[in-house]
Amino acid sequence: MNWSKKFRVKPGATVKLNQIDASYTEPYDCGEQSVSELTASNEQISASQYQMYAEHKRSLLICLQGRDASGKDGVINHVFAAMNPQGCNVHSFKVPSHRESEHDFLWRYHQATPRQGYVAIFNRSHYEEVLVVRVHNLVSKKLWTSRYQQINEFERLLHANGTHILKFYLHIDKSEQLARFKRRLEDPNRHWKISESDYTERDHWSAYTNAFEEALMRCSTAHAPWFIIPANHKWFRDLAVSNIVRETLQAMNMQFPAPTVDIEELRKRYHQAL
Repeated sequence: MNWSKKFRVKPGATVKLNQIDASYTEPYDCGEQSVSELTASNEQISASQYQMYAEHKRSLLICLQGRDASGKDGVINHVFAAMNPQGCNVHSFKVPSHRESEHDFLWRYHQATPRQGYVAIFNRSHYEEVLVVRVHNLVSKKLWTSRYQQINEFERLLHANGTHILKFYLHIDKSEQLARFKRRLEDPNRHWKISESDYTERDHWSAYTNAFEEALMRCSTAHAPWFIIPANHKWFRDLAVSNIVRETLQAMNMQFPAPTVDIEELRKRYHQAL
């Protein structure tokens, strides 16, 4: 399967999230079938990241978006844990600080984008500026509407300077979200992850659906594509994200840099007697 092609939002395509099956797992019937494939894919991601770090010519930005409990932390743990932390950074964005609020809305995100050879993972991202601010009327419609073009230009700038961009919307349905909240309530080790706002935000489900759909439609481009990942089944979510990242990294055709020393001379000088 070409995972990237399967779940990619084509530029200009219409997106109706209610028509997309969040429980989709084809061609798999159960998670056990995917274990070895996920392991193999993650190993290839690790190898490609090592090559990117060595080549030091390009970078990768991964944005994870989704409703509460959609699995952003889970993807980071089960897919991106395969990456060497020396060349990979995870960023989670909270309410802007006073200093951040004094800049344009993209400033704090730009500070966290990856430098050459590195991978950056955004757990929530600059898209919050056309999601939560829209749903809760934190800024005017005129302002958040203007941000789609600014986001596209921001991502075009990053791509032009060697940053590859992948954006994943983790798609769960309303009943699955409630079931995950319940499991958190039943697990003392996850009580810290639950808050009353998780439940009150469900009152805005339709408004968030509209906001996500518009962001997906207006900001999926050839150089910064969106992928809608069916995420009701965590194992399939992880497998899909892993394979898309793997395919993207392998398509870069990265090369190890040439050695800076005479390899044969070092062999003769230090290892000839071994």
